[in-house]
Amino acid sequence: MFSKLFVASVFVTLAAAIPNTTPPPVTPPTSNQCCASVVSSTSAAASAVAALVGLDLTGLDVPVGLSCSSITVIGNNCGNTTVTCDAPEAEWNNLIAINCIPVTL
Repeated sequence: MFSKLFVASVFVTLAAAIPNTTPPPVTPPTSNQCCASVVSSTSAAASAVAALVGLDLTGLDVPVGLSCSSITVIGNNCGNTTVTCDAPEAEWNNLIAINCIPVTL
């Protein structure tokens, strides 16, 4: 019994360690973000950050936000670039957000 649990836990660990290399879905922006910068998904900077979190941006040509954090209160002093993006996935560690459109709050 213990060996079956051990083998199962090894497979779960391996599955979690394999990065997801499929392109992220592009949906209408719904999440207000404060990003350090917004660049094209075809840029070297976006590709480098995407590789860190296991994203494949091949074939996408949308603006992406780098080093983003959620804006939850209207009037929040962003100090950088305020954008509305697809809601970033938690596993991206606030490093990147997809399909970011500049907004004025």
